[in-house]
Order: sequence, then C-alpha cells, then structure tokens
Amino acid sequence: MTFFPEFVKPLNEITLKAGEIIMGFYKKDLDITIKDDKSPVTQADIAANNFIVEELRKLTPNLPIVAEESKNIKISNNKANFWLVDPIDGTKSFIKRTGEFTVNIGLIYNGVPTMGAIFIPAKDVLYYTSGMEIAEKRSANEKSKKIVVRKKPAAGYTVVASESHRTKETDDFISGLDKVEKLVSASSSIKLCLVAEGSADVYPRFGPTCEWDIGAGHAILRAAGGRLVTDNGENLKYGKPDYLNGNFIAWGNC
Repeated sequence: MTFFPEFVKPLNEITLKAGEIIMGFYKKDLDITIKDDKSPVTQADIAANNFIVEELRKLTPNLPIVAEESKNIKISNNKANFWLVDPIDGTKSFIKRTGEFTVNIGLIYNGVPTMGAIFIPAKDVLYYTSGMEIAEKRSANEKSKKIVVRKKPAAGYTVVASESHRTKETDDFISGLDKVEKLVSASSSIKLCLVAEGSADVYPRFGPTCEWDIGAGHAILRAAGGRLVTDNGENLKYGKPDYLNGNFIAWGNC
C-alpha cells in the first residue's frame, strides 16, 4: 500500500481548520435546507465544504475531490485516486447541538482508503493516519498517541451501532454473535474511530451510507489493524458510480 507522509500535516491542519469554521456557527441560528435525499444541510456544511475543497486543490491540484456538498465529480473506475470529503458527518447531530458530529477527509489511492483524518470539533478530538500502518488520536491539550484495535475480550464483544439507523438486520447480526458484553451507541464516523482505538470490537451497518461517510474512518481503521468488509465478507469498493455503499461490518482484531 502507498502512503504519503508529506500529506499528514497539511491534511490534519485542513481538518482542524474546517472544524473551527463549523464551530463558528455552532451557537448561531442556522439556515437549514432539505436536500433532494431528505437530509438537511446548513450554512456550516457549505462553508466547511468550500474551505476543504479549496485547500485540497492547493495541496493536490490534479486529484479529484468528491465531497458530499459538491459531488458532481464522476470517478472513472474503482482503482482511481481521489479525495472523499464529508464536511459535517452527522448534520442532524450538529443541528441538535449534541456534539456528535465530525469532519471527515479521506484519500482513496488505487481504490483503497489510504489516508484519513476525522475531527470531532465539539470535543477537540482528532483521529488520523500518520503512517502506512499507524493511526493516532489527539485529544484536547494532549499529545497524539498511537491507537490499535484490540482482540475480543473474554467477557465478549463490545458492539457499537448507530443511534438513528438501527435495523432488524443489525439486531439480528448482534444476536448472532457468540458473546456480547456491551452495546453502545454513537453518531457519525465516531463509530469507526471507537473500533480503531479499541473501545469497541465491531460496528455493523445494515443500511445505506455514502463513500464520504466512511472513507476517512476506513483508512484509520485499516491503519490501526482493523478491517471493514461487506456483509458477504468482501472488500468494500470505492469509486462506485453513485458513491452508495451496501451493508458492511467493521471489525477490530476479531
């Protein structure tokens, strides 16, 4: 797998600055528009999206950028190289001021999630890839530390699932695990980060997502030693014509 160490610092800086822009809207009245897919978008989404896209174009002028709020770029094949951007993953949580929203930027290289940065602005927590097989977490006022997935504890799996997208298939999957100690809920791509840092063991998602929702988190999970596969056990493909994902399961060292 190819890694680009020269991108680590600027990618983190772009992600952190986008979070700063978003927090500038956090306590203000929001203009909320409902998109064609029935999901909300705010002026914070647009402002952060525009900033990220502009900065990534400076960093890599020839690399396509597929962003949730400007997704008219078409990728020609699933071995392509491109950025995936979700300026606010968890816009509903942002609107509700729960703090459970993230900035996601991921690099897909040869069809593989290779680099990623995820920032939780309301908590000042950054997850990112810092090497080919190295993922790190930086919490507020603390130094970055390496994160790795964990082996399943003897007490059983800790399962993390969506707060708002639980389905019967999700519950059936959880019921089929051999031993579950705990079930926790989390919003947005925070679920992938919890598996990557060893706070959870598995994240099942039986329902639609888009590539920009999970590309950055998938890269971080891979770097931390985890894996993300379809419900058929196959590697998830990127650069799909509609950017829509099917069901998937994110695993730690299980």
